[in-house]
Amino acid sequence: MSEPCRVLLVDDHSLFREGLRAILGGRPHFAVVGEAGTVAEAVRLAEDLTPDVMVLDLSLPDGNGLEVLRRLEARGLRPKVLVVSMHARLDGIAESFRSGALGYIVKDSGAEQLLQGLEAVWRGERYLDSAVAPEVLLRLDAYALRRSRGQDPAYGSLTRREQQVLRLLAEGRPVADIAAELFISRKTVENHRANICGKLNLKNLAELVHYAARLGLIEIETGRPPLPRP
Repeated sequence: MSEPCRVLLVDDHSLFREGLRAILGGRPHFAVVGEAGTVAEAVRLAEDLTPDVMVLDLSLPDGNGLEVLRRLEARGLRPKVLVVSMHARLDGIAESFRSGALGYIVKDSGAEQLLQGLEAVWRGERYLDSAVAPEVLLRLDAYALRRSRGQDPAYGSLTRREQQVLRLLAEGRPVADIAAELFISRKTVENHRANICGKLNLKNLAELVHYAARLGLIEIETGRPPLPRP
């Protein structure tokens, strides 16, 4: 990737866009090529500029930001998208990935997570801000758990203990804490983790958390400092 990543910023708050532009301004491998504050503007600029990555807010004055993806897809365009939203709700995260976004971070993430997310999405990789895990509250809803078993046969292939470990890993719990809670050894936890990733074809913690969000198993809340402003 010798050429800089061409980024389109889509957010209805000009000050937030200025903050993102300032963050990216000192990184020569990123270049902001345009800004939009509405769904209509975002669609028009995405067609005209064909950016490498679109940073997309979900809340826009003329509709849900994901409508941008639907309109572009109808035109045969499928840009790489990193959603940056105020909300860390399960439904928003799951719907973003279902609509074609590759990455999702919340606006109270730090600048480093934004850059990591952009780089991952630019490479075509899925990204969910796993760096927030120690401060994230992920709750398992019993109804969603029962429903997910019927929706994904791979999940049903996990043992009950593996399902427990999956949930605790998605919560960002350290291996030692999981071992203590389940009265098993750290090595056993690590073995369960390997088995889970093997059965579900997951490569890392970010994919594991995304998997749980996609199935409707988790809700996400965070309370970190906001992205720095210029």
